Amino acid sequence: MEPVTISDLPMTQEELVAVAQGTPLVLGEPAKARIAASRALLDEAMSSGDAIYGVSTSVGHGKDTRVPREELEQLQQFLVASHGGAFGPLLDRTVVRAAMAVRVCGMARGGSGASPAAADTLMAMLNAGVHPVLHSTGSVGAADISPMAGIAQVAVGTGTAEFRGEVLPGAEALLRAGIEPLRLQGRDGLALISANGVSIGHGALVLARAARTARAADQAVVLSIEATRGNPSGFSAPAAAAKPYPGQVAAAAHLHELLKGSQLLTRDGPRSVQDALSFRVVPQVHGAFREFLATAGRAVDTELNSASDNPLIDVESGSVLSNGNFHPMVLAIAFDALRVALVHVGQLSERRMSHLWTAVMAAMKSGPPPGNRGPAAAPGMQLRYAGSACYTELRLLAAPATLDSTVLDVGVEDHATGAMLSVRTTEQALCLLEDLLAIEVLPAADLLRVSPREHSVPGPRRFSGSPRRRRPAQDRPRTSTGICGNAFPETRRTRPARGRGSPQVQR
Repeated sequence: MEPVTISDLPMTQEELVAVAQGTPLVLGEPAKARIAASRALLDEAMSSGDAIYGVSTSVGHGKDTRVPREELEQLQQFLVASHGGAFGPLLDRTVVRAAMAVRVCGMARGGSGASPAAADTLMAMLNAGVHPVLHSTGSVGAADISPMAGIAQVAVGTGTAEFRGEVLPGAEALLRAGIEPLRLQGRDGLALISANGVSIGHGALVLARAARTARAADQAVVLSIEATRGNPSGFSAPAAAAKPYPGQVAAAAHLHELLKGSQLLTRDGPRSVQDALSFRVVPQVHGAFREFLATAGRAVDTELNSASDNPLIDVESGSVLSNGNFHPMVLAIAFDALRVALVHVGQLSERRMSHLWTAVMAAMKSGPPPGNRGPAAAPGMQLRYAGSACYTELRLLAAPATLDSTVLDVGVEDHATGAMLSVRTTEQALCLLEDLLAIEVLPAADLLRVSPREHSVPGPRRFSGSPRRRRPAQDRPRTSTGICGNAFPETRRTRPARGRGSPQVQR
């Protein structure tokens, strides 16, 4: 397997996702040189006797308390040991790997002052498959300190890790992998824990999934508009060009591509001159989803390739600067906004189900079609109320995660971003949206079956057939790995584990 190399060029989200899914990671010579130069500048600053936050002083409200030189290494050990408090379901292995890769990338920007050994240890753990066991609740979004401390604890030979399917004490996992525990020096402890590895890494995984969901949403719409003989004029290139948001143009183009060959594109194909808004404004709503997907993507790219350490060890200016770059505010708000856009996609889907229900009821006035008996004849109709419940749950997740921070540490830490929560909630919302879209596919397939006629669109024929070729809908669990995984198999990739057991790589 060709490794991903961190060198002069920015790391891409695609490369990060590849590492999260098991691709090895290596550092190029330019990255190694930046890490070494940053560490050398920190050593020089330490020798001057100046106060350096978290190195020669304590942290938080103890920022002005000097630490004796003979206790500096002990301070770094204390920071790692004392900041790992977290609870709740375990993070998926892919998220853990992504977080580790993000921290290595951040060190490679040259602003952390971390030792080369710290980056080498994280890479060795990644490439050997030593995965710290991390809980999901612990970060308030002013750096993911709790989960990153969990990674650091394993690196120094404490904590808990999964290795080759077995959960072990960190020291034992390192021993079996042939990795020497890291000895913390200089700023290594603070550099390992004061970073947003989980928020950024998980964010990249969520965005990769959201991009696939955006296309699946278009597919569900095309099946529904075909089943109801809707009017696709709003999907045309001239209509999109008249209001040229890139996301709207992309959505309209994909919808039009999916409808290629459809009778709906002929003069006499549509039933009406225009449809209800849940059909007609799809390019605008799905376009908005794509717009905020792009906004969140830019935030992840920037965070991934930034030097976000405090203090910043700035080699170019030769200075050590206290700052707030650990605060991923743009990323956190971007995921909050993405969730609102995502819920609007779900709202249209739920509204279209009502039109499908009405059409199926009208078509079945004379009784069920020949050859179909029992509830299994209309699985989509059975799930209509479940779809409504799903949308209600989805709508609740639109509430912002970024506005409810508390005041911590004697008033010093009086703001937080909620970034990790915002990303995690967005993933939960994606699960529900995917379920909702898959439920929409089923009544559309029911309608095509009870009102048979010629349909010439390859996409709708495939989707309307696929749910019935698998086991009946009422026998599948209402989860994204059940309903949505059957209707839209492409959305299965990088699905999160939802339990409390050891995380598993999602393949």
